[in-house]
Amino acid sequence: MPAVAVVTDSTSYLPRDLVAARDIHEVSLYVSDGAAQRRELDIDDYARFYADLRAATGVPTTSQPSIGDFAAVYEPLIAGGCDIVSVHISGGISGTVESARQAAAAVAARHDGRRIEVVDSTVSAGALGLVALAAAGRADVDAAFAAANAAVEAMRFWFAVDTLEYLRRGGRIGAAQAWLGGALKIKPILTLDGEITPIERVRTSKRAFERMVEYMRSRADDGADAWVVQHVQSPDVAARLVEQGHAIYGCDPAFVSEVGPVIGAHVGPGLVGVGGIPRALLE
Repeated sequence: MPAVAVVTDSTSYLPRDLVAARDIHEVSLYVSDGAAQRRELDIDDYARFYADLRAATGVPTTSQPSIGDFAAVYEPLIAGGCDIVSVHISGGISGTVESARQAAAAVAARHDGRRIEVVDSTVSAGALGLVALAAAGRADVDAAFAAANAAVEAMRFWFAVDTLEYLRRGGRIGAAQAWLGGALKIKPILTLDGEITPIERVRTSKRAFERMVEYMRSRADDGADAWVVQHVQSPDVAARLVEQGHAIYGCDPAFVSEVGPVIGAHVGPGLVGVGGIPRALLE
């Protein structure tokens, strides 16, 4: 059987050391502030990005990788004898997965016998990172493809935001559109399942935190013990969630990371997110 390589995109926000350790390959999305377009993977000063975002009246634009961006990652892997499983941000909020599919068809056509399987994760951020980790390290492309799809099926992830304003500005608000208006003054809890979907409205940050902890308990009861914590410029809240998670799960999180500019531009500072899948899907 040929070796299999796993490719994901920059919105997985996997820690750099974990990407290297699991030999995961990445394709970057882009952020533009009107003056210049930058690869998300090249932006390392998140504090400055989010300070600028707070001060801006609009939202930076974000864009998917080109077909050529994907081909530049796929070609050397295929030429080196690998098949590929490529898992990406939900097609409901980004055209990234469609670019991946077009690139996969073009590259595979030039390499007879090689396979590139593209997976729409239906999620993003830490949830996408877990799907990529589930696929990584498999013996062959069929096993990696099956593991990725099993992780997508099992994935549940909630996130709380300070305001819906950034989602409204960026046009990614999805079914949470119904909460606009007075809801801008509450703390929405949302999920991403193809598109942004509302879960619950709470009135304070304290209650949002409590609901996230309750959600971790429910996921632990469901056996989803490979858990992650995400945040945007909220490391203290994330650390408190990790502390609670240790008590609930009795193990370390699969990873903890900050959400970067492509997703962060649409959700805004203050996001915290938790979720996971059964650890057996990572083994």
